[in-house]
Amino acid sequence: MATFVIVGAGLAGAKAAQTLREEGFAGEVVLIGAESERPYERPPLSKEYLQGRAERDTIYVHEPSWYVDNAVDLRLGTRVTRIERDDHLVRLDDGSRQPYDKLLIATGAVPRRLPGPAHYLRTVEDSEALRQRFAPGVSVLVVGASWIGLETAAAARTAGCDVTVVEPEPTALNKALGPELGAMFARLHAGKGVELRFGTAAAEVTPTGVRLSSGERLTADLVVAGIGAVPEVGLARDAGLDVGQGILTDPALRTSHPDVFAAGDVAEFFHPLYGRHIRVEHWANALHGGPVAARSMLGHEVVHDRLPYFYTDQYELGMEFSGDVEGHDEVVYRGDPASLEFVAYWLREGRVVAGMNVNVWDVVDEIQELIRSGVSVDRTSLWKG
Repeated sequence: MATFVIVGAGLAGAKAAQTLREEGFAGEVVLIGAESERPYERPPLSKEYLQGRAERDTIYVHEPSWYVDNAVDLRLGTRVTRIERDDHLVRLDDGSRQPYDKLLIATGAVPRRLPGPAHYLRTVEDSEALRQRFAPGVSVLVVGASWIGLETAAAARTAGCDVTVVEPEPTALNKALGPELGAMFARLHAGKGVELRFGTAAAEVTPTGVRLSSGERLTADLVVAGIGAVPEVGLARDAGLDVGQGILTDPALRTSHPDVFAAGDVAEFFHPLYGRHIRVEHWANALHGGPVAARSMLGHEVVHDRLPYFYTDQYELGMEFSGDVEGHDEVVYRGDPASLEFVAYWLREGRVVAGMNVNVWDVVDEIQELIRSGVSVDRTSLWKG
């Protein structure tokens, strides 16, 4: 009987295990996770859970009994130290070996680090630690006006903290959204009392705050870094798999070895719509990529061609984003960005390549249909608000 091993017990890995059973796979399923927590979803860690609006039991992918009921061998607190692809086995940190017939790598990503004692927001323990520290009068310095950085700033400010954000770019989310929409998010936070320090970088975290690249020192009770993440490709690289920005796969999430697959943050998969490899670090990619990888492991004809999608909640602003802005030459707005109720469309040569709806709901399917169509659009036909 075949054995399928999944390295990485996050959302992608858990959904892959679930799909294997739903598709009738009767062999052994081994799900190996380095964390001590059973698989959980990460978006609440910087949103409702961090803000104290959700309890811990709401973040998990499955109930504890699900793994027993579905004969999934869940091994927590266990690290894979090596993949021996020619022998079809993985070595574990306790010295044991686990053979496999098919292997899925879903190891995710880890935060980029700053020199010094900063906090990061990647695990449920990270979120719990910050949640307990956020309180009125506590000074919080957030390094990085990224999505995670701004969501952390919003949670801290909502809890009554004094919040400062430091960012080397000229405004928030500058690389992700461009200066105009980045400035909109900056105004949102400034209006809530967040001090924004753009055009300056944190060179070092100290026990009392940060030292900026200019030499200036800022004091804070708590420093949180949100400066991006790095995919955990070490196992794949050491195993001789093709690696770029992530583990390179075909549209079916198969790596350069026919019995090894990759999904979630760690996968750099070929997207047929874009005609190139992309890597997506958002929840929806793990949610849908895990099942695609599972079906691919079973030999089904599948393609992972969903559009990149993510969302954020900051104060009274709710937003959904679809697509990829790379190569755009125009941004068209429908509605008034100043009112925080609008849709933005990124166009390239008259075709919609990405869309963002802010406090406007039930339009994602329409936006994604426009992106997939690949046809030039009549700007007057776009959503007007």
